Amino acid sequence: MRVRRDLTSTTPPGGALLTAVAAALLLAACGPTQHTGSADRTPARIADAPARLPVPQGKGSRTPDDFNGDGHRDLVLGDLVKARAHEDDPGIGIVYGSARGLVPGTRQLITPRGQGAATDGQLPALFDAEATCDLDKDGFSDLVVSTDPPYDGQGRPPVPIQLLFGSPKGLTGKAVHLTVPPAARVGDDWPDQPVCGDFDGDGAKDLVLHATGGHLTYLRGPFTREGAPREAGAPIVSPGEVPTGPAADVDRDGYDDLVVRTAQGTGPSAVVLGGPAGPTRTGAVLPSGIDVALGAFGRGKALDAAVGGGGPPARADSSAGEGGTSLRYDLPTAVHGSLDAAGSVLDAADFDGDGRSELVSSGSRLRIFQGRTAGPSPKATVTVEPPATGTTRVVAVGDFDGDGRADLAVRTYRSETKDVVAVFSGAEKGLVTAEPSVTFSTSGFLTDS
Repeated sequence: MRVRRDLTSTTPPGGALLTAVAAALLLAACGPTQHTGSADRTPARIADAPARLPVPQGKGSRTPDDFNGDGHRDLVLGDLVKARAHEDDPGIGIVYGSARGLVPGTRQLITPRGQGAATDGQLPALFDAEATCDLDKDGFSDLVVSTDPPYDGQGRPPVPIQLLFGSPKGLTGKAVHLTVPPAARVGDDWPDQPVCGDFDGDGAKDLVLHATGGHLTYLRGPFTREGAPREAGAPIVSPGEVPTGPAADVDRDGYDDLVVRTAQGTGPSAVVLGGPAGPTRTGAVLPSGIDVALGAFGRGKALDAAVGGGGPPARADSSAGEGGTSLRYDLPTAVHGSLDAAGSVLDAADFDGDGRSELVSSGSRLRIFQGRTAGPSPKATVTVEPPATGTTRVVAVGDFDGDGRADLAVRTYRSETKDVVAVFSGAEKGLVTAEPSVTFSTSGFLTDS
């Protein structure tokens, strides 16, 4: 689930009060419903954290989320436990991969103080992980973060996006400010909500940002190490102004496409199609909902869309007890379908390696709906049981062990100081393993601060 601030607010991105309120409201509305009683004020336990290991040096790869370029996918953790309740956000955690999968000891803590770029002499107070892609085409994935630069509310706010570039040793350098030319902006909104993708089909990753009044800012890659795009034209007209990732080539034409929402939170959205001029063509219009996942769930060759949390209520005999999920097959033509047993927060990945995507629903329960020729069905599901009690959210879906099947990474937390991250490996039978292949607590990052 992505917690996003009000696009019309003049408060800098990541403002502590607004973020806390938004997170609480969204978790109450669409998150898992397990309760753990009163807040736990016990300090985080870090004695059992695995010893820190050096980051293996790579030579570059095309593997997604591979910051050190060794050919193995890495994990980004935007939420970490704190040493004590109500302390400041400790930063962003990176767990590096290996031929055996993620190695909790090979980790790195990214902090505004350690890696942030100053704005008017002031370092950011926070980093929020937004997107990952190889922006400079050097074979090492880069991390796009949002910050809270100083702003007095007058005129155009500064650009809140910073870039951390990958290297053979991982994310080791200082961040740089993303350059957004004035001509590529419109209005006085924050240029945020970054989405990576190759929208013009030239082999370089681009960035799309929010702009005011039904427009998007489109920055063509590759980007320089100083954060400047190769090209940036005037803002492009869009059916909405909230770009949403990850991008995907939904119609298999060689250009990445993305979902654009009309407003913050629940609301309608549309698939915007890429082309030689970038993401300028409106494809299928999607119904109102909380979350959208793109995947090859079944039926045709093109990708499909699942829209959670906005459909009709589930049947009285359904065990989910949540709103329905709308399906749109064969984008952008969008043949209609529905799935009334899924939750409102969705992800998509191919866990069994058959070429079809499974739909992950992390509402009141963590369930996986198998991709089938006829599309996902409540009759072909797997319920995943996390190794700890608490509130569980999907952290990432991706192939961390290199076996050609996606894996499911989830985080279960009971309080600000207690959590467990678990990775369930993809499996040809059963979709994912019954027991996690990797478990650890993000408290290990506290030893690195």
